[in-house]
Amino acid sequence: MNKFNKTLCIAGAILLNIAGSLCQLDVCGQAPFNNKIVGGQDAAEGSWPWQVSIQSTTFGGHFCGGSLINKDWVLSAAHCFQSVSKSTITIYLGRQRKSDSNPNEMSMSVSNIIIHPNYDSPKDNNDIALVQLSSSATFSAYINPVCLAAAGSILAPGTSIWVTGWGSLRSGDSQLPDILQEVKIPIVSNSDCNNAYGGAITNNMICAGLLNQGGKDSCQGDSGGPMVYKNSSLWIQSGIVSFGIGCADPNYPGVYARVSQFQDWINSHITSNQPGFIEFISSGSSRGSPNLLSLIFSIIPLIFSLYVFS
Repeated sequence: MNKFNKTLCIAGAILLNIAGSLCQLDVCGQAPFNNKIVGGQDAAEGSWPWQVSIQSTTFGGHFCGGSLINKDWVLSAAHCFQSVSKSTITIYLGRQRKSDSNPNEMSMSVSNIIIHPNYDSPKDNNDIALVQLSSSATFSAYINPVCLAAAGSILAPGTSIWVTGWGSLRSGDSQLPDILQEVKIPIVSNSDCNNAYGGAITNNMICAGLLNQGGKDSCQGDSGGPMVYKNSSLWIQSGIVSFGIGCADPNYPGVYARVSQFQDWINSHITSNQPGFIEFISSGSSRGSPNLLSLIFSIIPLIFSLYVFS
């Protein structure tokens, strides 16, 4: 094999490895039909393509939300699965309405549910679970995985985030909305949130809501659903709906599992086609993994050196 052909083979191997490792980052967090400005309203079809409805015959239908994080796994809350068997669960992807037809949706059963081993039920600490689909999802403009906040990511207090789900529109209301709901609310500092909850907030939690004002929040039935932040052009999930006192109570912001705390745990169970983790700070500076194009250009000098000096 001559020197040039050898160099091309090495370069090709490098590019294939890069493409394989970045395949999830190339697709996650993209919502082509989403141009949101304000919250507290019906969501347009396709606005949140990672949103899933978790339903069970045990509860007569929808009981929790979740988010698609790759073609085979859904992220949700541990407390959703304390009294339900996986054999009774159906996962709906690409759904906007609970009634009528949803031409862009897929439904499938569940093959495995993994609850965080340190989930503390009374305190809802480590309130995170992974749900494995019985078959792989087919991505489309209406079904697409969300990116996840990597370890070290920071959402500063006051940063606007979005929460979505089919939960109650008011506390104690047993009637769930037909159309997927969306709401835009600010991050509340963990210190303020901890004061509100009397010391119950841990580093594995993140809070959001209109403190001292109320009126916008997640509620019953939204549990397990995503809290997302838009970083540049990508949507990144930073929280999982966990708990609160009342709904939209001005004294108690909503509490969410902090996704960035669980990167290692998630990757320990999803060993292939891992979710796209992106590290960021909410001022807009992102240290997410570089895209494929930038990596290609970064290895051009390496390829050149292999050819010239080999």
